[in-house]
Amino acid sequence: MFPIRDDNPQILTPYATVGIVLLNVFAWIFVQGLGNEPGLSASVCNFGLIPGELLQQVATTRSICVIGDPTWYTTVTSMFMHGGWMHILGNMWFLWIFGNNVEDAMGSWRFVCFYLLCGLAAAAAQVAADPASNIPVVGASGAIGGVMGAYILLYPRVRVHMLFILVVYVTTFAVPAWLMLGYWLLLQIVSGIATFGAEGGGVAFWAHIGGFVGGSILIYLFRDNALLAKHPYHGWALSHPATQSWRRIRRRK
Repeated sequence: MFPIRDDNPQILTPYATVGIVLLNVFAWIFVQGLGNEPGLSASVCNFGLIPGELLQQVATTRSICVIGDPTWYTTVTSMFMHGGWMHILGNMWFLWIFGNNVEDAMGSWRFVCFYLLCGLAAAAAQVAADPASNIPVVGASGAIGGVMGAYILLYPRVRVHMLFILVVYVTTFAVPAWLMLGYWLLLQIVSGIATFGAEGGGVAFWAHIGGFVGGSILIYLFRDNALLAKHPYHGWALSHPATQSWRRIRRRK
């Protein structure tokens, strides 16, 4: 299942969301060489977050990267690095679907600060979960998890349209945001618990969880009530039916 759109109009022009997407694309092209070697491996090792390196608690097992002194800037640069085409495309799609309406709730500059803080919360959670790991952590999904944590509190009843593919059977259906995002969080928690003690690379589930929790807390500090008052889809009491067709909604004013 994959989200393809939501029934949520844009009130503001999403300058920050577009800017963050462009920064990720810029990094993918000019820093990571479109995923080609040696640019991909070099960027992951140089700009990815390695928990054991950050805390100087590197495990004795062999690392794919040369471990050196702590590089604190990787807590930020890792948010803009990706491991492959599907990684960056999936992350940017999720950011676009959910980010523009969270930006509606706080304005562009606040959203940039909010996004970066969610990314730092994600990094902290992943480091705490495996402080001696020598595996680089890269991707925007932790920060985007924070955006999703904010979205579920801001627009819980907005319909999210999902694409479902089972072999040759393809269909779409719509569910409330609270159900889709709640299910996503549950999957991260179950998967994160299952990875305790596991060795090797994989998905940084605890970064997703940390970002989601961080975003659900930070939204109360960053939201602008004056902007939210203009949004017809905020909260549980919608001014329009939650089942309203997406095609009938003006998505930007």
